[in-house]
Amino acid sequence: MRESTGTRERIKAVALELFTEQGYEKTSLREIAERLNVTKAALYYHFKSKDEIVSSFVEERLDRMDALIAWADEQPSTLATRRELIARYADSMFATEQPSVMRFFEQNQTALKSLAAGQQMRDRMFRLADALARGDESPAAQLRAALSLFAVHSSWFAIRAPRVTDEERRKIALEVADELLARIADG
Repeated sequence: MRESTGTRERIKAVALELFTEQGYEKTSLREIAERLNVTKAALYYHFKSKDEIVSSFVEERLDRMDALIAWADEQPSTLATRRELIARYADSMFATEQPSVMRFFEQNQTALKSLAAGQQMRDRMFRLADALARGDESPAAQLRAALSLFAVHSSWFAIRAPRVTDEERRKIALEVADELLARIADG
């Protein structure tokens, strides 16, 4: 089982790399197999399609987001809760392989829209934004909440200054998010 899990993780890593380099639609299962130096049959044993590969790393992210939403549902609608929620979200997005996943999402938005995994991500993002705006139902609060999430996401491609560390990127994203969240009224 350990070798099988290791193989699945290698496949996911290589696919993510190729999807980010070439785009999801321009990458074939054959190319993934070739980069891994395995047969297509070996690849099919683990994943039947590119969609399954994408779903596998989206599922991990969805699980993290579900945990955050569940945590937020148990908290009061305050600025402190919103700040903690966005900080936890940033922590989960800046963890291990997540920067690569974020770049993949950013570069393959069109392809993701048609995949079930992309639709699930969209749903979770709206649920997180709702949790951030809870207590203030105004359109401005909804937009500020969504933009605070986008501040975390866009830090991976919008901050183009050379030699910015992940910690600096995270800090900048949270500062921008906090400016937005501070304008949402407590419930």
